[in-house]
Amino acid sequence: MTTVKIRIQARNGEHASIVPIVIPDIDDIMAFAKKLHAKGQTWSGEAFGWIAEYNPEKSDPPLDSKMTFTPADFCIGESGIWFYSLMWENGKEAEPVAFLDDGNIIETEPLSSRH
Repeated sequence: MTTVKIRIQARNGEHASIVPIVIPDIDDIMAFAKKLHAKGQTWSGEAFGWIAEYNPEKSDPPLDSKMTFTPADFCIGESGIWFYSLMWENGKEAEPVAFLDDGNIIETEPLSSRH
């Protein structure tokens, strides 16, 4: 785990707060998501202190898509703060495609170096 500082912009754009948060290791998230994927059952809850969910693959294609199925997906975090997602868009046996939204992180500090 790593402690990071993020900038959260107020809705009016005039004020920004800087807040420390703890980010789990990506390898730990991947291992957790892959366990859920192996079970193949819908799941939602808290993982590593963040809201998370997993949705298994469906044989029906997504609306307005050229895909022939709806891929399994996993996501954790809060968009605009810190968010990580995995999508098995190449099929449930393939490695997932990852997306990381960490654009508001302004400083990182390993957990072990804190006082």
